[in-house]
Amino acid sequence: MEFDIATIIQGYARGYFLMADEEDEEALQWFGTKERALVPLDDRFRYPRSLQRVLNQNRFSVAINRDFLGVVKGCADRETTWISPLLQRLYLELHRMGWAHSFETWQGDRLAGGILGIAIGGLFIGESMFYRIPDGSKVAMVQLVEHLRSRHFLLFDAQIENPHLNRFGAYTVSMAEYEVLLQKALRRRCYFG
Repeated sequence: MEFDIATIIQGYARGYFLMADEEDEEALQWFGTKERALVPLDDRFRYPRSLQRVLNQNRFSVAINRDFLGVVKGCADRETTWISPLLQRLYLELHRMGWAHSFETWQGDRLAGGILGIAIGGLFIGESMFYRIPDGSKVAMVQLVEHLRSRHFLLFDAQIENPHLNRFGAYTVSMAEYEVLLQKALRRRCYFG
Protein backbone atom coordinates (compact mmCIF):
# COMPACT_ATOMS: atom_id res chain seq x y z
CA MET A 1 0.00 0.00 0.00
CA GLU A 2 1.24 3.47 -0.84
CA PHE A 3 0.79 6.34 1.59
CA ASP A 4 0.15 9.98 0.84
CA ILE A 5 2.83 11.29 3.20
CA ALA A 6 1.81 14.94 2.75
CA THR A 7 -1.73 14.13 3.91
CA ILE A 8 -0.39 12.12 6.87
CA ILE A 9 1.87 14.98 7.98
CA GLN A 10 -0.99 17.48 7.58
CA GLY A 11 -3.16 15.30 9.83
CA TYR A 12 -0.52 15.25 12.55
CA ALA A 13 0.04 18.99 12.10
CA ARG A 14 -3.67 19.54 12.76
CA GLY A 15 -3.47 17.69 16.07
CA TYR A 16 -4.74 14.26 15.06
CA PHE A 17 -2.98 10.92 15.38
CA LEU A 18 -3.32 7.58 13.65
CA MET A 19 -4.23 4.24 15.15
CA ALA A 20 -5.16 0.91 13.62
CA ASP A 21 -8.86 0.24 13.28
CA GLU A 22 -9.94 -2.22 15.99
CA GLU A 23 -12.02 -4.26 13.56
CA ASP A 24 -9.75 -4.11 10.51
CA GLU A 25 -6.03 -3.95 11.22
CA GLU A 26 -5.38 -3.15 7.57
CA ALA A 27 -7.22 0.16 8.02
CA LEU A 28 -6.13 3.25 9.94
CA GLN A 29 -8.25 5.87 11.65
CA TRP A 30 -7.52 9.43 12.72
CA PHE A 31 -8.16 10.21 16.38
CA GLY A 32 -8.32 13.38 18.42
CA THR A 33 -8.82 14.08 22.10
CA LYS A 34 -10.61 16.73 24.18
CA GLU A 35 -7.44 17.22 26.21
CA ARG A 36 -3.87 16.67 25.12
CA ALA A 37 -1.07 15.23 27.26
CA LEU A 38 2.24 17.08 27.04
CA VAL A 39 5.65 16.22 28.43
CA PRO A 40 7.17 19.47 29.68
CA LEU A 41 10.39 20.68 28.11
CA ASP A 42 10.98 23.20 30.90
CA ASP A 43 11.63 22.93 34.64
CA ARG A 44 8.31 21.11 35.17
CA PHE A 45 9.94 17.97 33.76
CA ARG A 46 10.87 15.61 36.61
CA TYR A 47 11.72 12.01 37.29
CA PRO A 48 12.23 9.76 40.32
CA ARG A 49 15.46 9.96 42.33
CA SER A 50 16.01 6.27 41.71
CA LEU A 51 16.23 7.04 37.99
CA GLN A 52 18.89 9.69 38.68
CA ARG A 53 21.03 6.93 40.22
CA VAL A 54 20.57 4.84 37.06
CA LEU A 55 21.56 7.84 34.91
CA ASN A 56 24.65 8.44 37.07
CA GLN A 57 25.75 4.82 36.50
CA ASN A 58 25.99 5.39 32.72
CA ARG A 59 24.71 1.87 32.03
CA PHE A 60 23.01 2.99 28.82
CA SER A 61 24.14 4.82 25.73
CA VAL A 62 21.70 6.65 23.48
CA ALA A 63 21.32 6.73 19.72
CA ILE A 64 18.97 8.22 17.17
CA ASN A 65 17.59 6.03 14.37
CA ARG A 66 20.26 3.35 14.87
CA ASP A 67 17.58 0.63 14.83
CA PHE A 68 14.37 2.36 13.80
CA LEU A 69 12.70 -0.89 12.77
CA GLY A 70 13.67 -2.50 16.09
CA VAL A 71 11.98 0.32 17.99
CA VAL A 72 8.84 0.09 15.85
CA LYS A 73 8.71 -3.68 16.44
CA GLY A 74 9.39 -3.22 20.15
CA CYS A 75 6.56 -0.70 20.48
CA ALA A 76 4.18 -3.02 18.62
CA ASP A 77 5.15 -6.14 20.57
CA ARG A 78 2.29 -6.19 23.07
CA GLU A 79 -0.61 -8.47 23.77
CA THR A 80 -2.97 -5.76 22.53
CA THR A 81 -1.49 -3.15 20.20
CA TRP A 82 -2.76 -0.30 18.08
CA ILE A 83 0.41 -0.47 15.97
CA SER A 84 -0.76 -2.82 13.24
CA PRO A 85 1.45 -4.14 10.43
CA LEU A 86 -0.02 -1.42 8.21
CA LEU A 87 0.90 1.30 10.71
CA GLN A 88 4.38 -0.19 11.04
CA ARG A 89 4.82 0.13 7.27
CA LEU A 90 3.61 3.72 7.45
CA TYR A 91 6.14 4.55 10.18
CA LEU A 92 8.90 3.04 8.02
CA GLU A 93 7.84 5.24 5.11
CA LEU A 94 7.66 8.31 7.36
CA HIS A 95 11.16 7.44 8.59
CA ARG A 96 12.45 7.04 5.05
CA MET A 97 11.06 10.50 4.28
CA GLY A 98 12.71 12.04 7.39
CA TRP A 99 9.59 12.56 9.55
CA ALA A 100 9.61 9.59 11.95
CA HIS A 101 12.47 8.90 14.33
CA SER A 102 13.53 6.52 17.05
CA PHE A 103 15.32 7.67 20.18
CA GLU A 104 17.03 4.61 21.61
CA THR A 105 18.88 3.37 24.66
CA TRP A 106 21.49 0.68 24.28
CA GLN A 107 23.34 -1.55 26.70
CA GLY A 108 26.40 -2.61 24.77
CA ASP A 109 25.09 -3.93 21.47
CA ARG A 110 21.61 -4.71 22.85
CA LEU A 111 18.64 -2.42 22.24
CA ALA A 112 17.41 -1.64 25.77
CA GLY A 113 14.43 0.55 24.96
CA GLY A 114 13.24 3.38 22.85
CA ILE A 115 10.70 5.99 21.91
CA LEU A 116 9.05 6.24 18.52
CA GLY A 117 7.97 9.68 17.36
CA ILE A 118 7.31 12.13 14.58
CA ALA A 119 9.03 15.52 14.35
CA ILE A 120 7.43 18.43 12.50
CA GLY A 121 9.02 21.84 13.00
CA GLY A 122 9.38 22.34 16.77
CA LEU A 123 6.83 19.62 17.53
CA PHE A 124 7.78 16.11 18.63
CA ILE A 125 4.87 13.67 18.76
CA GLY A 126 5.65 10.70 20.96
CA GLU A 127 3.82 7.78 19.39
CA SER A 128 4.94 4.94 21.65
CA MET A 129 7.74 3.63 23.84
CA PHE A 130 9.02 0.25 25.01
CA TYR A 131 11.82 -1.41 26.93
CA ARG A 132 13.59 -4.75 26.89
CA ILE A 133 15.95 -3.99 29.77
CA PRO A 134 14.55 -2.39 32.95
CA ASP A 135 14.89 1.42 32.95
CA GLY A 136 15.65 1.43 29.20
CA SER A 137 12.60 3.49 28.25
CA LYS A 138 12.84 5.74 31.32
CA VAL A 139 16.43 6.68 30.49
CA ALA A 140 15.31 7.24 26.89
CA MET A 141 12.62 9.65 28.12
CA VAL A 142 15.05 11.73 30.19
CA GLN A 143 17.66 11.82 27.44
CA LEU A 144 15.03 12.59 24.78
CA VAL A 145 13.78 15.60 26.74
CA GLU A 146 17.38 16.86 27.00
CA HIS A 147 17.81 16.30 23.26
CA LEU A 148 14.60 18.17 22.41
CA ARG A 149 15.64 21.06 24.66
CA SER A 150 19.06 21.26 23.01
CA ARG A 151 17.38 21.39 19.59
CA HIS A 152 14.93 24.13 20.73
CA PHE A 153 11.77 22.08 20.30
CA LEU A 154 8.74 23.78 21.79
CA LEU A 155 6.29 20.92 22.21
CA PHE A 156 6.52 17.23 23.21
CA ASP A 157 3.06 15.86 22.49
CA ALA A 158 2.40 12.63 24.38
CA GLN A 159 -1.20 12.51 23.09
CA ILE A 160 -2.92 10.62 25.93
CA GLU A 161 -2.16 10.94 29.64
CA ASN A 162 -1.13 7.86 31.60
CA PRO A 163 0.43 7.21 35.05
CA HIS A 164 3.85 6.45 33.53
CA LEU A 165 4.03 9.84 31.82
CA ASN A 166 2.72 11.61 34.91
CA ARG A 167 5.85 10.50 36.78
CA PHE A 168 7.79 12.74 34.37
CA GLY A 169 5.58 15.75 34.99
CA ALA A 170 3.27 15.24 32.03
CA TYR A 171 0.17 17.38 32.17
CA THR A 172 -2.91 17.98 30.06
CA VAL A 173 -4.12 21.06 28.26
CA SER A 174 -7.42 21.74 26.54
CA MET A 175 -7.52 21.40 22.78
CA ALA A 176 -7.88 25.20 22.53
CA GLU A 177 -4.60 25.64 24.47
CA TYR A 178 -3.00 22.85 22.46
CA GLU A 179 -3.91 24.51 19.16
CA VAL A 180 -2.09 27.72 20.19
CA LEU A 181 1.03 25.78 21.24
CA LEU A 182 0.83 23.61 18.13
CA GLN A 183 0.83 26.59 15.77
CA LYS A 184 3.85 28.12 17.56
CA ALA A 185 5.70 24.81 17.41
CA LEU A 186 4.98 24.27 13.73
CA ARG A 187 6.51 27.66 12.89
CA ARG A 188 9.84 26.70 14.46
CA ARG A 189 12.61 25.22 12.36
CA CYS A 190 14.13 22.42 14.41
CA TYR A 191 16.24 19.50 13.31
CA PHE A 192 15.69 16.28 15.26
CA GLY A 193 18.55 14.10 14.03
